[in-house]
Amino acid sequence: MKNSRKTWFITGASKGFGLEFVQQLLAKGHNVAATSRKISDLEKAAGSHENFLPLEMDITKEESVAQAINATIAKFGSLDTVVNNAGYGLIGAVEELTDAEARKNFEVNVFGSLNVIRQAMPHLREQKSGHIINISSIGGYVGAFPGFGIYCATKFAVNGFTEALAVEAKPFGIDVTVVMPGYFRTNFLESDSIVVPQNQIEAYQSTRDSQKMHQQEINGNQPGDPVKGVAAIIKASEAQNPPLYLFLGSDSVAMGEAKSDTIKQEIGAWRELSTSTDF
Repeated sequence: MKNSRKTWFITGASKGFGLEFVQQLLAKGHNVAATSRKISDLEKAAGSHENFLPLEMDITKEESVAQAINATIAKFGSLDTVVNNAGYGLIGAVEELTDAEARKNFEVNVFGSLNVIRQAMPHLREQKSGHIINISSIGGYVGAFPGFGIYCATKFAVNGFTEALAVEAKPFGIDVTVVMPGYFRTNFLESDSIVVPQNQIEAYQSTRDSQKMHQQEINGNQPGDPVKGVAAIIKASEAQNPPLYLFLGSDSVAMGEAKSDTIKQEIGAWRELSTSTDF
């Protein structure tokens, strides 16, 4: 297991998984640089520590990301593990979400993470070591949630570029992991972390029911313990060969297995037609 002091860079660290990362990593003796849109929120939530560097960063602006990465290296002299945690949820049927609403979700959840990766990779390549951990969602593997089509699309995108990055980064000694949490009892479903469409179409009853269920019934009753979830991610990162895919939570594992079974069954049922297209 890898257990020496590392320098971690965490995005979206003023609450939820991000804040839990800060607290657990500092307790383990690591250096932690953490970002938030407002540094005051981060300082209030995380406090101060000699090994802690709070940073104000706009993840959608590459110049802001570059400044944060450079400040981390200037402070600690290294960069070892990057956690792309920043993002937000969006509930709305595919038809009713506007172009602007959909693009904004991609801007933060997908292109924000790519901004961080582009700025971090040159340093990791040069030292020929490191680990990039992208926090996706079980919604990046299973998209059958009414009202979560665009959000799931952002997470499917994260899964996709993570798979490619893993093979691109391997020759440089860099590990890459995509984490797919199920429902964890964070503030993800609170009003400051979830967005609903401005123009709702009443015909989509399944979406309204899903929205109500997530905000009023699931919120506060999620089965996952974020303390244990973050501890599991850190433990996986310490392994000599960290996983590429980390399904996180019993619900995530169950949904992942069910999706895999469904795909296997569909491939089998349609194999003859599917394979009839070659020259």
